[in-house]
Amino acid sequence: MGTTDFITMFFEWLATFEPRALILASTAIAAGLAMIAGIGPGIGQGFAAGKGAEAASLNPKSAKSASMVMLLGAAVAETSGILSLVVALIMLYANPLVNTDGAAIILSASVIGAGLAMIAGIGPGIGQGYAAGKGTEMVGKRPQYQPMIVRTMFLGQAVAQTTGIYALIIALVLMFANPLVGLL
Repeated sequence: MGTTDFITMFFEWLATFEPRALILASTAIAAGLAMIAGIGPGIGQGFAAGKGAEAASLNPKSAKSASMVMLLGAAVAETSGILSLVVALIMLYANPLVNTDGAAIILSASVIGAGLAMIAGIGPGIGQGYAAGKGTEMVGKRPQYQPMIVRTMFLGQAVAQTTGIYALIIALVLMFANPLVGLL
């Protein structure tokens, strides 16, 4: 059996399901896929917390300042996880594609695509957490420069979030303004 035979058989198998059931099943899969993005913030926040502990142990006098920077930076690093949670909740409770007329395979693929898009949030979560960790580390070493370090950390984290915002836009377009739905 060749690859094209397998793909044909797969699509024929999908066609045996009721269109609405296929879209609902795809929605459940996509909501789970979207939450994979939480890996990034988890790694990033863990790094920031480790740097906070390191800063406190090396310079106990700056532990309070380093902890505050660690918490602020880690909160920003959670942004990708929050965006993914919002998309997953929209899919589960307000997915407009569930009641849309059209080819079930296109609608199902759009829902799964929206979930997959949110996986891009892994990168910003890790990057923002890394920035938070390095900011925490530097405040621990040089607390007198805290305002400048925090400002630079926030600017870097804002830029790092751009790919997560792109992912959110694509996920929302696939669900609410999908240009592919009307093509068939």
